Amino acid sequence: MRAARAGPPPRRPVPEVLVRRPPLRVVGWAALTLVLVLVATLLWRGSDAAATSSTTSGQAAEPAGSPAAQLGEAWSAASRGSGSVVAGGRVLVREDTGVRLLDPGSGTEAWHYERANARLCDATSVDGLVVAVFRTTGRCNEIVALEAGTGRRAWYRTVGFRADVRLSSTDAVVLAWTPTGLATIDPSGNSIRWRFAAPGGCRIVDAAVGSAGVGVLQSCPGADAVQVRLLDGFGGEPRWSRDVTGVAVGPGAAPGTAPAAGSTPVRLAGVGPFVALLAGDTLQALAGADGAPLSTLPLPPSRSGPADEPVELGGDDATTLVSARGTVLALDAATGAPRWQAAATGLPAVGDPGAPDADRSVLVPEPGAFVRRDALTGAELGRSTVSDPVAPGGRTEVLGTVVVVATRSEVTAYG
Repeated sequence: MRAARAGPPPRRPVPEVLVRRPPLRVVGWAALTLVLVLVATLLWRGSDAAATSSTTSGQAAEPAGSPAAQLGEAWSAASRGSGSVVAGGRVLVREDTGVRLLDPGSGTEAWHYERANARLCDATSVDGLVVAVFRTTGRCNEIVALEAGTGRRAWYRTVGFRADVRLSSTDAVVLAWTPTGLATIDPSGNSIRWRFAAPGGCRIVDAAVGSAGVGVLQSCPGADAVQVRLLDGFGGEPRWSRDVTGVAVGPGAAPGTAPAAGSTPVRLAGVGPFVALLAGDTLQALAGADGAPLSTLPLPPSRSGPADEPVELGGDDATTLVSARGTVLALDAATGAPRWQAAATGLPAVGDPGAPDADRSVLVPEPGAFVRRDALTGAELGRSTVSDPVAPGGRTEVLGTVVVVATRSEVTAYG
């Protein structure tokens, strides 16, 4: 008999697979997680962190050498604001959205701090820091301090300054002022030391800080005098006040103001060991101790009007330099007595690190040359001719072989 052919093995029944829905709480947690991720993404895109572009760098090398006998323009960059532009061995550039620090020789960027969602109100350099105030609302409401040498953030805080706030600084003090008040900030931390509010109806026309303290030029309606006040830079206590009669606020110092008929326009030139005022065609020096008049010096005739001409004050412990109307005046820092004067396109630089007599020399920007002069006598010690024109009304600073000139709209390096 033939054997029966074996058939395929019987199939095992496939077990029924039960598809269970996850519990509602799991679905809820998953949906919540997705929502949180989406919200976090949207918040990040609109956050300060996402809108901030920040880079850092190593410390700059110590500037060496001194300017050559022949200089030409090496580079320039648009910048706004006034005050010193040298910070951490580099050049500070103020832009609409932040600050940049540039190599003095090449103009290449070393580091920057920029905010796409804010506008820069003002910035200053002090004690190895760059202090900048930003506006994200109708007010200048955020302030940050960056290490000048590296760009790393040192501190941050919120503030409530007006949109027209201006910054200036001296050792250990940052001054922020507006027409209605002022405040001083400790650059080593983020604390506001003290505030001062203009009395009712009065306006602060100008303010400056220096070794003598914080100088305030104040105008009040109906008053027949402009008041000059000096406040302690660290505590804010009033040191003295003085009414300057027969004068009025200069036409460009405060919006909407003009000198009264027969009066002399007055401006605050700056604060150093003494308070310097420009009153008409004279420069007045008031003692830092009590406001007593020290000296009154004539100025050359105005070329374009006091409102249009920048005034700068600088110097060291021995000599105070005032730049105004195409002239630099060198005054004794203690007495305000004149030492010498010279034609100048702007404020001189104090000292030349590469010069053997750097402790008593200044570099004066004169037509066609940067002239190194003895700070005490004005005697010429050397000069660097310039093949390119130098913009008037600037502040001159020296970084080794490079001379930097900063106006209110541009920074230019000569090397």
